Amino acid sequence: MPIYKAPLEDVRFVLDEIVGLDKLSALPGYEDATPELVGQVLEEGAKLCEEVLFPLNQSGDGEGCHFENGEVRTPKGFKEAYTTYIEAGWQGLACDPAYGGQGLPKLVNTMLEEFICSANLSFGMYPGLSLGAYNALAMYGSDELKQRFLPKLVDGTWSGTMCLTEPHCGTDLGIIRTKAVPDEQGAFKITGTKIFISAGEHDLTGNILHLVLARLPDAPAGTRGISLFLVPKFMPDADGTPGARNGVACGSIEHKMGIKASSTCVMNFEDATGWLVGEPHKGMRAMFVMMNAARLAVGIQGLGLAEVSYQNAVNYARERLQGRSLSGVKAPDKPADPIIVHPDVRKNLLTARAFTEGARALGALTAYKLDVAEKHPDERTRRDADEFVQLMTPIVKALFTDIGFDSANIAVQVHGGHGFIWETGVEQYVRDARICQIYEGTNGIQALDLVGRKLPQDIGRLLRHFFHPVGRDIEAAMEKDELGEFVMPLAKAFAKLQQATALIAQKGLKDPEEAGAAASDYLRLFGLVALGWTWLTMVEKAQARLEAGEGNAAFFEAKIKTARFYMTKLLPQTNSLFITIAAGAKPLMELEDAAF
Repeated sequence: MPIYKAPLEDVRFVLDEIVGLDKLSALPGYEDATPELVGQVLEEGAKLCEEVLFPLNQSGDGEGCHFENGEVRTPKGFKEAYTTYIEAGWQGLACDPAYGGQGLPKLVNTMLEEFICSANLSFGMYPGLSLGAYNALAMYGSDELKQRFLPKLVDGTWSGTMCLTEPHCGTDLGIIRTKAVPDEQGAFKITGTKIFISAGEHDLTGNILHLVLARLPDAPAGTRGISLFLVPKFMPDADGTPGARNGVACGSIEHKMGIKASSTCVMNFEDATGWLVGEPHKGMRAMFVMMNAARLAVGIQGLGLAEVSYQNAVNYARERLQGRSLSGVKAPDKPADPIIVHPDVRKNLLTARAFTEGARALGALTAYKLDVAEKHPDERTRRDADEFVQLMTPIVKALFTDIGFDSANIAVQVHGGHGFIWETGVEQYVRDARICQIYEGTNGIQALDLVGRKLPQDIGRLLRHFFHPVGRDIEAAMEKDELGEFVMPLAKAFAKLQQATALIAQKGLKDPEEAGAAASDYLRLFGLVALGWTWLTMVEKAQARLEAGEGNAAFFEAKIKTARFYMTKLLPQTNSLFITIAAGAKPLMELEDAAF
């Protein structure tokens, strides 16, 4: 049976040393987000995930969702768990108090999301989609729509979805066919079919609010002609209770490789009543609020799966007896040594650990910048934080989900044959993690976004929010002898990143396929340097705490040793990535299509 314990000690270290909760509580509106309160919230969240959600993960995978006569029934225990979740106020944790939320920072909610994704990713899809709908509606909805619908999303009695993909188009939303026709009441009639709609139909809430991309009759071609509409499953009565059924129906649910307890639906809209969100033909602007938040959330899904995969791999490696240590017997009282003594097993475990802890630090820093972008009193500071988040969004989404999938595969490998069977539990993490690299824009699309949009934006201005602090931190660390073995590998990798950036900019101006060919390798190179940056900070903080004799010495010593592994065994991958980037587009593009 699989295990899971929320990594509270590591989260506290990240919040204290990488972010600084004092800075968080200094933001206007977050005065109550003291270290004590945040600690209590995360401890309670950990209990919910460990005791309520995690026990349903494997059973939910085995049972899956049930579809009959247009209705979806979630697996046994999910409805009760969801009731526990919303009654405790978790859905509104980071939502505006004006609509019934608790108003806590997005950073705190992000840490909770990691716990949820580790414990039960399928369950987390339902409240996660609702939060995305809340964000889009809160920013672009009219006052009437916000007053009418946001309180229901915040308290979790109603849920939300995002309806983008159609049978003939996925990423290329400019060719969607769903149409919206004005009616005589000032609303719109929505007709079309959407596919791959997570949480499109289920039995957890009394109503489901669909945010639907569609075209008005006078819409221009392409993405400039897309509008966004709010379409409820049930039309609310005057008192706000669900009334008559709207023209929305679930045609089927997908039989998927993973996240089987999350309903993935085909949704049919037939003259369904909806209301415009934002301006006509400007729906992509509103939807991108939801999509970008979802991309960061999917990155956290990858992190959550990496953590639980790592925990189970370590647990098995400590218990499984197989062979003897190459350096001599380690467990003479047993017939064999535990496999954790073997170098290759340790390499696998340390790879998952180093990536996971580095990603947690980078994810927390990015979430903190979201809070700064929203709450800081200085306009320039808000803008700079927002641009940092823009730059990091494709990296967090793609790198973290790659890490999640790789760590899940590592867990299977460590378990050997036992990892390949369902009862052990770790093969589910591989299946669940695979979708994270695909939805909300495949990781290849994230790489194209990085090189095609983020790098050239405002002549590279977004890059400065990363390059400048990394350069300053490397320069400062060079002055400290105790950081020498850690800063030198990072300095070399950072130089490779700068060279690769210049190379892509130069070649990409002449031939866009050069940038496209380099995109995925460049994102990986960028991500490895970003994690190296967080590891440099973490090792410096851990050394300081050790010298001061504060806290858990074993924890800080493990941080330093894991940092050493990352800098010497993983970060050097930047060298080969640079070589493949420099090789250019020709090796990819010269083979004729017909020759494949």
